[in-house]
Amino acid sequence: MATSEVLLIEAVQGLGGEGDQVTVKAGFARNFLLPTKKAIPVNRSNRKQIEALKDRRAKREAKELDDAKAQAAKLGGTQIGIAVKTGEAGRMFGAVTSIHIHEKLVEAGYEIDRKKIHLEQPIKELGQHTFIVKVHPEVEVEMKIDVVSENPIVEPEAEEAAEGEAEAASEKE
Repeated sequence: MATSEVLLIEAVQGLGGEGDQVTVKAGFARNFLLPTKKAIPVNRSNRKQIEALKDRRAKREAKELDDAKAQAAKLGGTQIGIAVKTGEAGRMFGAVTSIHIHEKLVEAGYEIDRKKIHLEQPIKELGQHTFIVKVHPEVEVEMKIDVVSENPIVEPEAEEAAEGEAEAASEKE
């Protein structure tokens, strides 16, 4: 099979990032990469452009990492709470998922992609739980969430005791 060496001008999923020099099949280069201006053929005249793209990529990645570290520092001090509907004895209806957490973070003023929030499994119990936000491939933050009931929880035993006291009071009258 015929192959071509090309320099990627922008990131192509599954192939490489900006400034990478890759070997691809000639047809892929000829029919997709070159016409869409995602790559240029590698030759002696493009060597300077290769170095410029690598420098630009390194600066961009360093800036992204610094921004991610700053955002992680802000997120680290944040604790969110979610009120959920509960039934008898504090059992939750449904579960708290990354979608609910994302909504709360957006309300708090953070712009985070929902896919960066990682829960081991949906939260199905009241209490404090931890989850991870991957702000950057190299930066992740562990956050805490309080899941509380939006209506008062009445234990079945306490409910029976209250009913017994009410009956005793009505019998005295």
